[in-house]
Amino acid sequence: MSQEHIRNFCIIAHIDHGKSTLADRLLDMTKTIATSKITAQFLDSMELEKEKGITIKLKPVRMQYHFEGKDYILNLVDTPGHVDFSYEVSRSLAAVEGAVLLVDATQGIQAQTLANIDLAKKQNLVIIPVINKIDMPAARIEESCEELASVLGIDPETVIKISAKNGINVEQVLQEIVRKVPSPAEALAKAGKPTDVENKPFRALIFDSTYDSFKGVLALVRVMEGKVQDRQKIELVAAKTQAEVKELGYLSPSIVPQKEILTGEIGYIATGIKEPGKVRVGDTISAVQAPNAPKIEPLAGYSEPNPMVFASFYPEDPDDFDVLKVALGKLKLQDPALVYEAEMKEALGRGFRCGFLGTLHVEIISERLEREFNLGLVISTPSVIYKIFPARRSLGEGGDKKDEGRLIYSASDWPDPSGIGSMEEPWVLLEIIAPAGYLGKLMEVLKDVGGNYLETNYLSAERAIIKYEAPLRAIVANLYDKIKSTSQGYASLNYIMLGYRPAVLVKMEIWIAGKPEEAFSRIVEEHDAQEQGKKLTEKLKDALPQQQFTVAIQAVIGGKVIARETISARRKDVTGYLYGGDKSRKKKLLEKQKKGKKLMKDKGSVNIPSKTFLEIFRS
Repeated sequence: MSQEHIRNFCIIAHIDHGKSTLADRLLDMTKTIATSKITAQFLDSMELEKEKGITIKLKPVRMQYHFEGKDYILNLVDTPGHVDFSYEVSRSLAAVEGAVLLVDATQGIQAQTLANIDLAKKQNLVIIPVINKIDMPAARIEESCEELASVLGIDPETVIKISAKNGINVEQVLQEIVRKVPSPAEALAKAGKPTDVENKPFRALIFDSTYDSFKGVLALVRVMEGKVQDRQKIELVAAKTQAEVKELGYLSPSIVPQKEILTGEIGYIATGIKEPGKVRVGDTISAVQAPNAPKIEPLAGYSEPNPMVFASFYPEDPDDFDVLKVALGKLKLQDPALVYEAEMKEALGRGFRCGFLGTLHVEIISERLEREFNLGLVISTPSVIYKIFPARRSLGEGGDKKDEGRLIYSASDWPDPSGIGSMEEPWVLLEIIAPAGYLGKLMEVLKDVGGNYLETNYLSAERAIIKYEAPLRAIVANLYDKIKSTSQGYASLNYIMLGYRPAVLVKMEIWIAGKPEEAFSRIVEEHDAQEQGKKLTEKLKDALPQQQFTVAIQAVIGGKVIARETISARRKDVTGYLYGGDKSRKKKLLEKQKKGKKLMKDKGSVNIPSKTFLEIFRS
């Protein structure tokens, strides 16, 4: 099929606005999947996605659609909506020419919606505005249309009003995709670029990948120039790795092998490469060139993800270190935003320091490791990157500071306080969209994070955007959940990095049964340390199982205990079988039990279950 009949598009929206339901309906209406076989959230094949009701992994699917006497190929790339997975959205946008912008009529525009609109505009995508859930009793159809029209600068009458669940007006969405989303050649012409790309040497952009134990790494690609054929010799430009195509084809959504993939199409290439690290998202796949041929230039991809939250993963069983290493490698292949490197801590053994885009990202990866690879994990408290400057900082010519500071990724890296001159932490710009009636309560929540209020702008008489500067620590400390609960789920949050600012921080250690547990250590603000220590020790008291002896839980800063809780011993009735006789016998048994408990307390250690680490992390 020629390029003029191809439409590449994605669906972008905030979490829970009906993105996966609309994808289901498009698959049904184009007869890509038989109605009898379609299940709710069909493209959300991961168990975690169905449980949490969110999309985690982007997925491409090829549909055929007959319209006005012509056959069209519609390539849909489904995307996540949670703020932590915005990188997944950026990868989708690089592979398409259009975007369906979906907004829930009961909730209106959300913070992540605005962020996605900005991403789509930067890619010069055609945006098709759609209001969903018009059949709901709480739908604010006209207000939502006005908000969307105001943000996009369009006529409210052009906004399509649908119910993805019931199929109302979904056919209109398909028709608008065909009419408005340009074909790959039209998009090039519109951008002032040469359109004769079909006859150029093969180049394709990798926007995702997965692993097959028989076929090696399957690269999901958008062919930008030329064509690729089965058994062709290919090269990964950035990785400087050559391979032979083992198989190629389309995803409809199951694998459909083909002899070739042409310019403008989206499909998969089985590379046969068994080392996941060699296939990088954003890399360019090209045909292997003759020795004297001009060098193939890489396509303009998208930037590498920048991790903002770090946590350390250690296997409960030290013998599982290699299993964890392989598991992280396979997840990295599917999720390029995950970064990791091996580390060794005396208290925890061998493990990995991992970088994530946010706290939900940490939770998803840890649960996938446990479910898909059957790994028990010790998870350190998530932390952001801090900068520490020594007490004496050298000055260069003109008085410039030469020392850029030491980067601190976790509490275990925190240096001796006597050598610290100053410290800095990352700050973010928060954008919170909420109903006007919740602004007062939300301002109280924001006041607790110790940031700076900037301004409030109104999208309409009923909804406003709060702009607030805050330390990134606030996001890690479950600010997202606090804002959702305070607003009864109506508020939404997005954040943008601002840079580093001065801070006064200390390392708070947690001692359990007289021994430091490095995984629970965290970096806190000095003035807030006592309250944080009290909360954490109380939470640990509830989360840890009882032992045969009393267990002291202490929050310690610089050798000084700032908070303490005690878990009472689990008591066994050692005198229950006595039915009479001298009371000295009962006393003797109780004394023996007391001595036994003291011995266990002196020699025993507390075994912390894997779920406790995850529970404390979530809190």
